Formats: sequence, structure tokens, C-alpha cells
Amino acid sequence: MAPRKESLEVVEHVEKVEEGLGGDCSPSTSSKSPREFDLKLAAKIRHRIDWRLIPALGAMYGISLMDRKNVSNAAIAGMLVDLKMRKGAGYNLVNMCFFITYILLQPFMIVLCRKIGPRFFLPGICILWGCVIIGFGFAQSWPTLIPLRLILGGLESGYFPGFEPPHCPEYWPTDYNRWKAHMVFEDGAGMLLPLTNISWSNLYRIFIIEGVITCAVAIFAIAFIVKFPDEEQKKPSWGFLNPDQCQLVVDRLNADRGDVEPEAFTWKKFLQPATEWYIYGFPFLLFLVTTIAYAFAFFLPIILSTNLGFSIAMSQCLGAPPYAFSGFLMYGAAWFSDKYKTRGPVLCTLCLISLIGLPIMGFVKNPWGQYVGVFITVSGTNSAIPSVMAYQANNIRGQWRRAFCSASLTGIGGIGGIAGALIFRSQDAPKYVPGFATCMLCNVLVMVTVAILTIYFRRCNAQADRGERILLEDPTFRFTI
Repeated sequence: MAPRKESLEVVEHVEKVEEGLGGDCSPSTSSKSPREFDLKLAAKIRHRIDWRLIPALGAMYGISLMDRKNVSNAAIAGMLVDLKMRKGAGYNLVNMCFFITYILLQPFMIVLCRKIGPRFFLPGICILWGCVIIGFGFAQSWPTLIPLRLILGGLESGYFPGFEPPHCPEYWPTDYNRWKAHMVFEDGAGMLLPLTNISWSNLYRIFIIEGVITCAVAIFAIAFIVKFPDEEQKKPSWGFLNPDQCQLVVDRLNADRGDVEPEAFTWKKFLQPATEWYIYGFPFLLFLVTTIAYAFAFFLPIILSTNLGFSIAMSQCLGAPPYAFSGFLMYGAAWFSDKYKTRGPVLCTLCLISLIGLPIMGFVKNPWGQYVGVFITVSGTNSAIPSVMAYQANNIRGQWRRAFCSASLTGIGGIGGIAGALIFRSQDAPKYVPGFATCMLCNVLVMVTVAILTIYFRRCNAQADRGERILLEDPTFRFTI
């Protein structure tokens, strides 16, 4: 029997795309089935996308986290003394004010990113906040840092929602590759965060050198970031995918979540998810996790110095390894979660790991034993952040639903930064019992919230399987547990 015409057309199309990727187009290769050909080709294209986007996006994401937490290392390097912040709430206020503009300006930044396009918007704001960081090195009093931190928060507010769909190239991965993408961003941050823990002899060099590094990373990113998938089809970026390869990506994205083509903005579409209670479960989860993450980002060097009794140089250096180590747990959790297509149970496991580490870190008598607790706590908490992002991404559908959920996730999640900046207070030193207790409570609440969402999702999926309801306007959609 002669092969079907449609199958031959598929083979001819993927052969044409394969040729653009430098693949083997010998006659023996064309004997493969369209399905085998498609999987092989998709893997090649995915790797090309990963190598093009992830280094630049991951570096900028890492540098953004580094720049917002560098005050913790400057604090023990002499900033608390030089800027008269040893007593009172000055240090807490400097950390907290960053999140005011970070939260309030995100909706504006989402629209601006869509208008300008991610290729120039993301590196552009990165260069600007690098200049602001350099300005930190010339501050003479702690009140001067507040307007600078407000400006920094406003500029950085455009980055995280900028690489969330549908606003930026992170829109390229399919849903079950999403945690791997977020994991690489977080792990990239983990690789850059140790730069803030170098034992600088002059606190002003911390800001100036990091500001220069930030600008350099932004310039590097300009050459690699590409446009949206639909725009790449019309005008491909140099050295990236040709229109046929782009079409294959678009087809796979449409098959995966059906929202590649741009949708016209309407307030009704944007605000429609606001009535669905479960949507707020994800921002609440991120709020809880980021409360812990930012608490340690801002106070870990201080805790190592005052609670664990390490020297200033040791406190700066010992803050780096836990963040680097967290990459291993993050990768293992991402691999397991993507392989078995499960989110909630993995998130609970990561929070349980953090919960185990906190009392060890806070209350064990031996400082090196406490330091083991630092490894456990930081790795569990850092790994939980991309877990929450992937959990949300798998359970929403539609461009403006994603836009609303992204804004709520980063907005409410940003409030966790405010909480994290306040829970370790100078009057609680050196034990910081209220701070550690708050972090433990946050982990417990994460597990309770995931349990509630799991019960709801299972019930909705069962109703959809019985044909009693359609989830998110798609008969084939099912919530990811």
C-alpha cells in the first residue's frame, strides 16, 4: 500500500526543517516515521532554544537577585556602622522599600514590555538598574539608600513578569519543560549569588563592582534574547531559527497549551480569573516561600556573624556554598516533577526539607552543626520557588489569564519580600527566635495550602472526566496535581 499523502508531506516538511539545523538528510533518514522524525527534530530545536535563551535570561535573573540582596554583605562589611544602622529599623526599611515599587509598577512594566518587546526591554532595564547600583557606592547616610532602593525596585519589577508568558521568550518552552526553565534561572542565580559573598575590604566597592557587572551582563544579553514566537516567524533573529523551524515550535506550543497567537487585550479577559479562588493559592504559596527566601537573603551573613559566631570574612564566604549546593536539589526536584508530571507533592517535600533545617540552624549549640542546617534550609527554600512557578504555570491557560496570574503571582509574592525584610529584627539578636518561628510556620502553611488545592483539583478533574464540566474552556484540560 502506498504511503498516505499527509505522512509524506509531514516527512518532507521536517526534512526541510532538519536541513536548516544541519541534520542528516540521507535517504535512509527519510524512512523514519513522522513521529520519530518529529521527536528528534523537536529535541534539536529545543536545545537550540535553550542555548540561545537560558544563559542570557538566567544571568540577568541571577544578577537581579544578587543586586537586590547585596546590602546583606555590605551590612557586615561596615555599612551598618558607616551609615549608622546598627540600631533601630533603618536596615529593615532599606530592604523593605525595594518591594513597594517592585509590586506597584509591575502592571505598567508588563504593558511596556509587550510594547517594546523583550529583546531590548529586558537588557535596557538591566543596564539602568546597574547604574543605580553604582550609585549606592556614593551614599553617605542610610536615608539616601531609600530612594535608590525604590528606583531599583521599579526597574526590577519589569524583569520577572517580563520573562513570564505571554510577554517574553520564556514563553517558548512547553508546560512540562517549564520547571526546568525556571530551575535554570534559579540555579543561575545560585551561581551568581556567591559573588556577593566575597570578602570585600571596602563596602563601597561591593556596590560599584556589582553595578559594573550588571551592566556587562545586560550588554551580553542583548545579543542573545529573541522576539516572541509569532514575531520570530515573520522576522527571524540572526543565528536562531528559520521560519519553518519556528512554525514547528509554534505548532507544538499550540498543541500543548493553545495560546501562541496574540490575543487582543480586554479588561474582561484580563480580570476574568479574579473570580476564581484557587488562582490566589499560587501567589499565597509564593508569598510564604519568598518570605523565607528573602529573610535569609537579607540576613544570612548577619546570622552567621551574630548567631553562629563566625568572623566577618568567614560569614561572607560561608554564605555562598549553601546557594550553590541548592542547585543539586533543585535539579533533582525538577527532573522528578517533570518526569512524573506532578507538582504539589514535590513542593511539599521541599518545604519539609526546609522545615527540618530551620530548627537545626536556629537552635543547635554547635556553630558548624547550625551551618549544616543552613545548607538544608536554603536548598529546600530555593528549590521551592521554581516549584511554585511551575505549579501555577501548569494549572492556567490562555494568554491574558496567564498575564493576570503572573501579575498576581509576582505582586503578592513580592509582599513576601516585605515580610522577609522585617521578620529578623535587631532587637531579637543573636538568637532571632521570632524570625525562625515565622519561617517554620510559613513552611507548614505551604503544605496545608497544597493539600487544599490538591483536593479541589482532584474533584474538578473527576467531574471533567465524567463530562460534568469543562475546565478553563478546554475539554482536554486537566489540573496538574
